Amino acid sequence: MSVRRLAEEQPESFAFTAENLAWAKERIAKYPAGRQASAVISLLWRAQEQAGGWLPQKAIEHVADVLGMARIRVLEVATFYTMFNLAPVGKFHVQLCGTTPCMLRGSDELKKVCRRRIGDELHVTQDGKFSWIEVECLGACVNAPMVQINYDYYEDLTAESFEKILDELAAGRMPTPGPQTDRQLSAPVGGATTLTTFAKT
Repeated sequence: MSVRRLAEEQPESFAFTAENLAWAKERIAKYPAGRQASAVISLLWRAQEQAGGWLPQKAIEHVADVLGMARIRVLEVATFYTMFNLAPVGKFHVQLCGTTPCMLRGSDELKKVCRRRIGDELHVTQDGKFSWIEVECLGACVNAPMVQINYDYYEDLTAESFEKILDELAAGRMPTPGPQTDRQLSAPVGGATTLTTFAKT
């Protein structure tokens, strides 16, 4: 895994909103006394959501303070898990799977779209709408190639269908997630090929 570093430009402060702080206290209370640090991942995730999709240094420090943890321990968690973005991302953050199944099914063409439409990896477009990064397997190999955009999976992509998804997002519309072909979920393309008839008893 490559070295992950905090962004050079950082906000001066971060604190949970009253609502998020109440949520955090509920999460912390689920753990036995002395085990509050077990809530670190969920608190970092909430801090990332509040910060607009990334974790500033002050957010990491704030989570450490809320949990009574050494700041370096929380920094270790934030830099280890790639689900935490250490630099600003676009409103629509594209995670493009480049693992073997997706690569064999055309993820290189999707990368070309990202580079042309968005720019280099982790670059945020001037309007703040898009950023992208190549990631390891997202667990939808049967529907390769695929991308995750924020919380949604878009599968069975071609360069053309991926372009349409980006167009829809840019226009303020939410495209339907899931397979972008006529298949249903992970069913075979073209329909069932086995168990199409049942023997009568």
